[in-house]
Amino acid sequence: MNIIKKTALYFAQKDYCREAIVEHADLQVFKERLSARTWVGIVLIAFSYLIGLPAVPILGMIAAWQKEPLFGFIGIPVTYGISWLTFMYGMYLAGPKYMKALSNWTTRVILEKILGDDAKTIKNLPPENTEKGSIKN
Repeated sequence: MNIIKKTALYFAQKDYCREAIVEHADLQVFKERLSARTWVGIVLIAFSYLIGLPAVPILGMIAAWQKEPLFGFIGIPVTYGISWLTFMYGMYLAGPKYMKALSNWTTRVILEKILGDDAKTIKNLPPENTEKGSIKN
C-alpha cells in the first residue's frame, strides 16, 4: 500500500471523514430554494467586489491627480478594509450551510477516489480516537 493510500485510510477513520463517507455526503442542499439570509449574503459578497476592485485604482488615480499621496495612502487601505468586512459578513450570512455540504462532499469524493473499494469498508472499521496514547502507528 502506498503512502497516499495509507494517509487517506488514516484520515478516513477520523470522525469527520468517516461521517462523510458513511452518510454518502452529496450536494442536495444546493437544489433547495435560497433563504432571504442567503440572498442578502450573496448580495453583500457581490457588493464587496463592486467596492473593492474598482475603488483601489480609482482612489490611486485621484490621489495622483490631486497630488495628495496621503489620500491614497489612507483611502486605499480603508476602502479595502470595508470591502473585506462586507465580503466576510456576506460569507457569514450565505456560507455555513453550503460550505459544510461542499466540504463534506469534497472529502468523501477525494477519499473514495484514493481508497477505491477500501472506502466501502470504512464503516466496518472502528473509529480511531485522537486522544493521547490511543493513536495507532
